[in-house]
Amino acid sequence: MKHFKLKTGLAAAFVASTALVGQPASAQDSDTLVIARTLAVNSLDPSRAFCDTCQFYLTAVYETLVTLAPDNQSLVPNLAESWEVNDDFTEFTFKLKDATFADGSPVEASDVAWTFNRLKNVQASPSFLMEGLVSAEAVDAKTIKFTVEAPNSEFLNKVSAPYTGIINAEAAMAAGATDTAEDNAESWFLSNSAGSGPFTLESFSPDAELRLAKNDAYWGEAPGFNEVVVTEIKDAVSQAQALETGQVDIAMQIDPDTANSIRSPEIVTEVIPSYNFTYVGFIPAVDEVLTKEVRQALALAIDYEGMIDFTVGGNGVKQAAPIPNGFPGTADLTPRSQDVEKAKQMLADAGVSDLKMVAGYPNDNAYGVDFNIMMQKVQQDFSNVGVELELKPLTWAVWRDELGSGEWPVTAIYYAPDYYGSGQYVAYFSMIEGYPWAGRAGRDKPELVVNPKEAELYAKALAASGEEADAVYAELGQEMMDDAIIIPLVSPNLVLAYRDDIEGVRYSACCNLPLSEITRK
Repeated sequence: MKHFKLKTGLAAAFVASTALVGQPASAQDSDTLVIARTLAVNSLDPSRAFCDTCQFYLTAVYETLVTLAPDNQSLVPNLAESWEVNDDFTEFTFKLKDATFADGSPVEASDVAWTFNRLKNVQASPSFLMEGLVSAEAVDAKTIKFTVEAPNSEFLNKVSAPYTGIINAEAAMAAGATDTAEDNAESWFLSNSAGSGPFTLESFSPDAELRLAKNDAYWGEAPGFNEVVVTEIKDAVSQAQALETGQVDIAMQIDPDTANSIRSPEIVTEVIPSYNFTYVGFIPAVDEVLTKEVRQALALAIDYEGMIDFTVGGNGVKQAAPIPNGFPGTADLTPRSQDVEKAKQMLADAGVSDLKMVAGYPNDNAYGVDFNIMMQKVQQDFSNVGVELELKPLTWAVWRDELGSGEWPVTAIYYAPDYYGSGQYVAYFSMIEGYPWAGRAGRDKPELVVNPKEAELYAKALAASGEEADAVYAELGQEMMDDAIIIPLVSPNLVLAYRDDIEGVRYSACCNLPLSEITRK
């Protein structure tokens, strides 16, 4: 998600969007919820969107078959009232509730089949969730059956990801959408929505504002607001000021230090652990000197404890593998620690000296982590082992373009979960040929990074469940650590910051901020 995860670039139609911004909203409007955050939206098309803002937008406008309970681990019904899974995790059958889309038409199994086929076939960022899907079959109007090509015990968890929200197929097809690779309806979704959720899209202006309107025809419990406005405020201090002055009801990207500076008794702040993390990523195909031994040496050069102090004032924890703390398989993994002397020796043994590299990364703040500050710390740590790192902060658009063209061998970015389950991190970060980060790191030289053992372990994990699966994910986590392509730097604590007349604010591991649960006292 995402997240901003490694996203696809903005489509041309996205850039050309002419969606109008409505009248300025105020947190004093009792029927309007105003949220401050960096939008960083790559798309509003459910099959293409892949970002943090996308997560809670899609959850509010489109509904999934199942969703994640407030415990952030167990699944509960959403559009599906019940489901069955066969013994080898290859068939998943769901019975649908009597729900309706915003235009009043019923949500049927044919819509579900079309949605999942489209998500798979458009081959955009979230399409990796549908890897291995063989068929999505409407058994009858209210029964949908999925078949996957190999055991996949995590498929049910995937169905809770916001990118699997069900689309009104008839409405979308009338606008030119298809469930094939030839689909080009992304621009339509910038000013229209076709979901069954408690809200609909009202308007969107890139890098400025996203507006949602209450779905008056919603089949479930009505939301607490007639309108939700997400307004672009990029830095934590400005978000806090907007919160204190009553311009916004919720600020989503306040860091713990800024939270401590808030003095208004009308503001509630809660600091909680999160599943989010920031990381450095190496791209050996750009600079082949980045062998496994060199990458492991560079990973040892980093002062992880100091990184947490430097970036979030100690309000975070170390993370071992590119799988978040608390997810299956992570309990016994040992986070890295700095060892400068060993790093120097490993570089010398690899015949590497006077190494100079460029790090291109988004000039952004994620989860309270300023990327410029974070990368200055990496730069300093690398210099202690004789490696010179040039920092190149970029706009999101330029970063995406340069990442795709292989302009630099080092980058940094962040990731948030799309659902509760470790498989999503294997599917995104592992060095399995054809997987997203294996493709980025290896580019046209996959032999530089591919780890065949991970493909074997992943298949084994997906054929198991419970403690057996946890044990395999632990092995996978260790393999991904040994790859040293993705180096987690900080798992920052999350600050929930909102005005004291707002209730229902919580962190969701699938959906970021469940808007339908929020009310005003």
